[in-house]
Amino acid sequence: MSVWVAVIATGLGCYALKLGGLVTPQRLLDDPRVRRFTDLVPVALLTALIAVQALADGKSLEFDPARMAGLGAAVAALLLKAPFLVVLVVAAAVAAGLRLLGL
Repeated sequence: MSVWVAVIATGLGCYALKLGGLVTPQRLLDDPRVRRFTDLVPVALLTALIAVQALADGKSLEFDPARMAGLGAAVAALLLKAPFLVVLVVAAAVAAGLRLLGL
């Protein structure tokens, strides 16, 4: 029963968030401070997600050489202007290859 309460609460929260975006006045969205904030938030959230996925294992921090090499390969592919799917494949291949070698 508690799982369904969480699912319904999450659904209502998502709906409220979407509704909030639709009813926000345009003059507020045109404010330069709000525009700058909305430009920077996705970058900060993605950076935090990458850091957690690359450096955390459960509830502890762990340095995994294969993950770090995969992340480095992804950065290199991005600097070479590779398409996103190629970046993912390169990162996965490097990490998998190093794991296969036992590193």
